[in-house]
Amino acid sequence: MLAASPPATAGSVTPQSAVFPILISLSFCHLLNDLMQSLIPALYPMLKTQLHLDFAQIGLITLAFQLTASLLQPTVGIYTDRKPRPYSLAIGMGSTLIGLVLLSMADDYRTVLLAAALVGSGSAVFHPEASRVARLASGGRYGVAQALFQVGGNLGSAFGPLLAAFIVLPRGQGAIAWVSLVALLAMAVLTRVGMWYAARLRPSHAAPRAAAGVTREHAVFFVFVLMLLVLSKNVYSSSLTSFFTFYLIDRFHLTVQDAQVQLFIFMAAVAVGTLAGGALTDKVGRRPMIWISILGALPFTLALPYANLFWTAVLTIIIGLLMASAFSAILVYAHELLPGRVGLVSGMFFGFAFGLGGLGAAAMGSIADAHGIAFVYQLCSYLPAIGLVAWLLPNLERDRQPRAA
Repeated sequence: MLAASPPATAGSVTPQSAVFPILISLSFCHLLNDLMQSLIPALYPMLKTQLHLDFAQIGLITLAFQLTASLLQPTVGIYTDRKPRPYSLAIGMGSTLIGLVLLSMADDYRTVLLAAALVGSGSAVFHPEASRVARLASGGRYGVAQALFQVGGNLGSAFGPLLAAFIVLPRGQGAIAWVSLVALLAMAVLTRVGMWYAARLRPSHAAPRAAAGVTREHAVFFVFVLMLLVLSKNVYSSSLTSFFTFYLIDRFHLTVQDAQVQLFIFMAAVAVGTLAGGALTDKVGRRPMIWISILGALPFTLALPYANLFWTAVLTIIIGLLMASAFSAILVYAHELLPGRVGLVSGMFFGFAFGLGGLGAAAMGSIADAHGIAFVYQLCSYLPAIGLVAWLLPNLERDRQPRAA
């Protein structure tokens, strides 16, 4: 079924319809990948109690996981731009497998940090090459393809807290070893995706070309602007994923399981927002979607620290929907700025997202220890105002017709 599509250079898209079986397979594996990753923050209440950790140490666990991914992803992207490695997707998942097994046996803080770093390394290998395959299979529907790929990760992140709340937490830390079997399933599916990808590679000697009317200096500046937008989005999102359960327990006296359900609701909204944002990106354009997504969330983030429990749930749904819809637009915009550099761009932005989330979590953990968890959300509520820098971005769709990378 899939063999009918013509060969293509790595990172390019030939004139064809979107190959949805491959896109769905990538989305499914992204779901499994992020399901396993999301166990780490979901286990924080248990690890905090068992290992007697403070909030700063909790933040450092997130830093170990996310900073590892952020440092390695651009390197992986640069390498695979030059020498694509179709089966690296399955191999990278093996690092996640080892990390989870280690986490299931960890009885000290250093082992937890090492396990988190190994899971982060698995992400570093998975994201750049999977994003390239998604673009290759998009048939020119770049926003939809990236959103479909990304929504799998969002769903995995959403179900992770439920998995922790109803399976791992009641049965203890050793239950994580059973979850590691998910990595084996992902490796099998990614091996099949790698076979499809390998059959469509052919050597490319064409030098990457900059977007029409955009010099290299301008492209670097616009990428910096996009990174500022990712900063506002991911540091705020990290404050929710890392500390939201503690916030709900502290302010509204919820049980751990009830707080995990609230976190699931937020993550589910993120998944819906990602998918909707990809479709809207292809319709309304990259730049307008960025405006709507990030700056549009500002009134709701400002209101969140002062809301009761009901309105907290409502506001987090709205914030999740809006903020999540930005990433596909940002990533596709960056691909257009630097065509032919899909691995580098994807690795840089996925890695930058992880790194900022980790640094943000570490900083917010220290602030929470000093001033209380509620103050963290008052401080973070102003981050979406950084979305004003989207005014500096040119409208690439207006300046040129869309073309293959």
